[in-house]
Parts: sequence; structure tokens; C-alpha cells
Amino acid sequence: MIELDLPEMRTWAGFGVAGNFAGHLEQAGEAVDFAGVVSEGEAPKGIFPWYLPGGPGLLGQFPLSTSRLRTPEANADGSPLNLQIEPEVGLACRIAWDGDTVAALEPFALGAFNDCSIRRPGAPKISDKKNWGPDSKGVAPRFFEISDLSPTGPTSKLRLECLLERGDGQRHAYGVNSPLQGYSYFGQRLLDWIVDRLANQKGSPDTPLEDVGALLVAAGRPTHALIGIGATRYTELGASTYLRPGDTAIVRVYEEDVPAASVLEQTVS
Repeated sequence: MIELDLPEMRTWAGFGVAGNFAGHLEQAGEAVDFAGVVSEGEAPKGIFPWYLPGGPGLLGQFPLSTSRLRTPEANADGSPLNLQIEPEVGLACRIAWDGDTVAALEPFALGAFNDCSIRRPGAPKISDKKNWGPDSKGVAPRFFEISDLSPTGPTSKLRLECLLERGDGQRHAYGVNSPLQGYSYFGQRLLDWIVDRLANQKGSPDTPLEDVGALLVAAGRPTHALIGIGATRYTELGASTYLRPGDTAIVRVYEEDVPAASVLEQTVS
């Protein structure tokens, strides 16, 4: 296991993969947003930014916390903003550049990540739901040190789970406990696909996607990135329950039958 250095990660880029676990977008009510996006077979729908060093607006605000999840301000009409945990694997990668093009992603660690989202129907871009300032994203303090993402490699025995703890002190399953190999795209296939999207995804006004490759160049060509590779399906409780102050959001990546784990616990405030 390795300890993550949050101050150092302020220089990293943060982006995510949308639609990499069958059924999640439908449960989150976001499938309609991608009606104009064409993807091949079981491929994810696209990539999106959630943090850019020195970036514009909220995307330039460092959102990561290992212990706290801060709720955003209410809507202008006073109605609440509905937040859901997005239980994901966070993949720490070195970025190899060839001029203004990302040539390769080199993973060196992975662990628990909460790509917490505001359920904001009709938001123009995915990034509009992802970063509302400090403590709006979660990352475990410790990651598995790993570079082999092959189906038979060390990740073949890793699983991802998500729990919600409320005032009763009980922990309830919020996400469906899933093997990492359950992702639609994983391993080198996923890395190659992301590199392709960084080069070729341009975005358009009629889709929720953006030109993430150009945004990375504008951010000064970061040499590292934390990539959320997609959220699992929700349990019935997770699909119907929004976060409220006092909750504890828990995301855990662990090895079957082994105590070693990457654990993220955030108190909602």
C-alpha cells in the first residue's frame, strides 16, 4: 500500500469515465443525457473533467478530501441539492505526453474513490455536477500499489463496495458489491480507450461531454492524473437515498479474504 499526498495531488488532473458499469447511468437518471452520444458496443460513453490545476471556475477548486464531504448550497429557490455517493475505483496514473497529445497512461496505484455527484437534471455538462469546491470529492488515504491491470493479475481478486451509515450506527449497502473485473472496460483496454478519447473526444453543445484533452493542455500538461473509472450499480437503498448531514459515506476497495484494503470514510456536513 502507498500513502497518497493530497498537497502534491493539487498538481494532478482529475477526470472520470462515464457509463463504465452496466445500468448505472439508468439508475442515476442520466442515460437521457447521453442520447446524442454514439459509443461502440459496451464501451463507456465518454470522459469528463472534475479538477484541473489552475482551471476556470469550480473546476480549478481542489475538491479532494479523505474524511469530509461538504454539502453544497441549496438551489436558488431553497430546494435541496440531491447528492449521491458514486462508488468508484480511483486510478493513479503518470501521463506521458507527445507534444500536446497524451501518448500513454501509466497506472501505479488504485484505491477507493467517491465521485460524489449532484443529481441536477438538465445540467449542460457532466462537470457541472461534479465539483462544488473543497471537500466535494473523496479519496482514500491509502492505495494499492499496482501497475498490472490484466484479468489474471493482482486486481483479479479485488472488489469494490459502498456503504452508508446513518444515525442508527448501522452500515447499509449503498452500492452493489462488485469485482473490479465487472467493469465494462478495464485494464489495458480501458487505458487505450481513455488515451483515444483524450485525443478525439471534442464535445458539442448537444452532449454533456467536453474536449478533455484540450483542457489538460490548457492546465499546463499535468504529469499525473487521478481517474475515476466509473461507478457501480446502486442497491435499492442507494438508488433511492440521497445524502444528508451526519451521514458517513464509505467506499472500500479490498482483496478477497485478505485484510488489506483501501478505505474511504467521509462524514457528510
